[in-house]
Amino acid sequence: MTERKKKSILEKLKYKYKLTVSNESTFAVKFSFRLSFMNVITFLASFFIAVVCLVTMLIAFTPLREYIPGYPSGEMRKQIHYTAILVDSLEQELHKRDRFFEGIKNVMDGREFDAIPETKSNLSNNPRYQNVKFKKSKSDSLFRLAHEEDERFNLTIENKKKKKGLSGLHFFPPITGMVSSRFDNKKEHFGTDIVGATNDRISAVLDGVVILSEWTLNTGYVIQIQHSNNLISVYKHNSELLKKQGDQVKVGEAIALLGSSGELTTGPHLHFELWHNGKPINPEDYIKF
Repeated sequence: MTERKKKSILEKLKYKYKLTVSNESTFAVKFSFRLSFMNVITFLASFFIAVVCLVTMLIAFTPLREYIPGYPSGEMRKQIHYTAILVDSLEQELHKRDRFFEGIKNVMDGREFDAIPETKSNLSNNPRYQNVKFKKSKSDSLFRLAHEEDERFNLTIENKKKKKGLSGLHFFPPITGMVSSRFDNKKEHFGTDIVGATNDRISAVLDGVVILSEWTLNTGYVIQIQHSNNLISVYKHNSELLKKQGDQVKVGEAIALLGSSGELTTGPHLHFELWHNGKPINPEDYIKF
């Protein structure tokens, strides 16, 4: 009985009906067409789906979506994106600060350099420096020969064992130039400013290990080297860093290029500091720039 009812319903849906429009006076047929309930249902379903698709596209690809309750406006999305960038920058600065203080703490405690956590610096993440290899050039060799010739009669270079303390150390000038601002402990100017040309070579004053090679807001690109005798040399406002944290450097080796990076700078110069046993010392007492 149920199957007969189903068949009868399907057959009724398939029945064709003729709809005719005619003139009331002359009974002339204007137009007519045949359709079934199945055709009507199919048309209405197609129309409903088309309307839903059209409304969805209007909401998804036009500014109308901003009128939906809970959907953020364009200005709000910009503010969210800007806030996310600020938070990420703040996290990076806090991480750099923590690494800096951890390195200083390890140095003051006399711990090994391997104890300082080693992370990738901004140079290692920059694709420009991935395939950079430093080789001895002709100009570098000529510079070394000229410097060795100048130092032939330097009485501070001796074959005998050096004395303990700073008096027995021979410092290599990080850069040669005019001193624009001298060491002043009272004004908390803990270093010496040497003026030079942009991208001039900056050299390590002694053998050591790089404990910091980062960019900071105030002093730009900064590199710090730990030497023997609890001595630390600091080089600030560089335009580019050539060494990263953990690198072993030799005296006279190029470690950075002179620049004017950072907010606390008035032009291309090197701000050079020397720290001994955690206290700043006047670099001009040991180095002739």
